[in-house]
Amino acid sequence: QVQLVESGGGLVQAGDSLTLSCAASGRAFSSLGMAWFRQAPGKERQWVAAISTTGGSQYYADSVKGRFIISRDNTKNTMNLQMNSLKPEDTAVYYCAASIIGISGNSELEYDNWGQGTQVTVSS
Repeated sequence: QVQLVESGGGLVQAGDSLTLSCAASGRAFSSLGMAWFRQAPGKERQWVAAISTTGGSQYYADSVKGRFIISRDNTKNTMNLQMNSLKPEDTAVYYCAASIIGISGNSELEYDNWGQGTQVTVSS
């Protein structure tokens, strides 16, 4: 089992930047495929970005490509999501997810461990 704790959420204005962090414990972090998902009020949870076990490959949803950057530090067991040029439609609870078999895909079904989420609110 993997424990995941997100931090860094908050209230910002449109155009601002914010960086989310996910701290992992309980399993060798470098073996985990990792991703960020988000869920806006009244909507289904959607995939935002994923990163391979080594950090060498990153994948993004079209809605955030060019604005968000996913990264990981396997020496610190952490993953970050740098969010730039934030828009009101980015408002959501952001979740960190881990795959113990090292998948870094875009489906919730590929991830078996989840954090509790952190709220990001972008005002216009």
